[in-house]
Amino acid sequence: MELTSAVAVVTGANRGFGRHLAAQLIERGATVYAAARTPESVDLPGAIPLRLDVTDPESVAEAAVTAADATLLINNAGVGVGGPILDGDLDGIRLDMETNYFGTLLATRAFAPVIERNGGGAVLNVLSVLSWLHPGGYGSYSAAKAAAWALTGASRDLLAPRGITVTGLHVGYMDTDMAAAVPADQKSDPAVVAALALDAVARGDAEILGDDLTRGVKAQLSSR
Repeated sequence: MELTSAVAVVTGANRGFGRHLAAQLIERGATVYAAARTPESVDLPGAIPLRLDVTDPESVAEAAVTAADATLLINNAGVGVGGPILDGDLDGIRLDMETNYFGTLLATRAFAPVIERNGGGAVLNVLSVLSWLHPGGYGSYSAAKAAAWALTGASRDLLAPRGITVTGLHVGYMDTDMAAAVPADQKSDPAVVAALALDAVARGDAEILGDDLTRGVKAQLSSR
């Protein structure tokens, strides 16, 4: 996919990794809708603020009408609030699934017809090393990201005949607000990961392994 002529919708683009993705797309010449629940919080020069709450079907549908010229969807919006599945807050566990899985599903369902009408393009799903690695303390988030990984594979199969490639990004901790409590030496530079991800989308790759931790976990999957 040629990113210089892309029209991208980036969910959760007002901060963190989403902001890096949006900024780098603008640098590459793309038109970028920076989607957020509060578009007033989007302060990225050159971006078009777009109101979009991935947990609200009506909001997603309205965003797809507004961004009717989209050729690239980046499902980046996410949360991690539920904790352990046995005694974690059930509302938080549901929010993890509603945001990380159903939010990705809703946005894909809404924007796939838009991208197809515009001649095809791509979808990038921001997943996690915890799609494959499931520590007890992060069970809620891991379950949601594992579900999103399955969604990524299924949508890749369904959207390929419609001229839409689907790429999954798996990565560990990045230096963003979401991982503020994690030691610096355990976090990747989100700008570097964003560049890797966008290069992969441009090539049409199915999968990106964003750091050494993720590459190591992927290599051990057959032994689990």
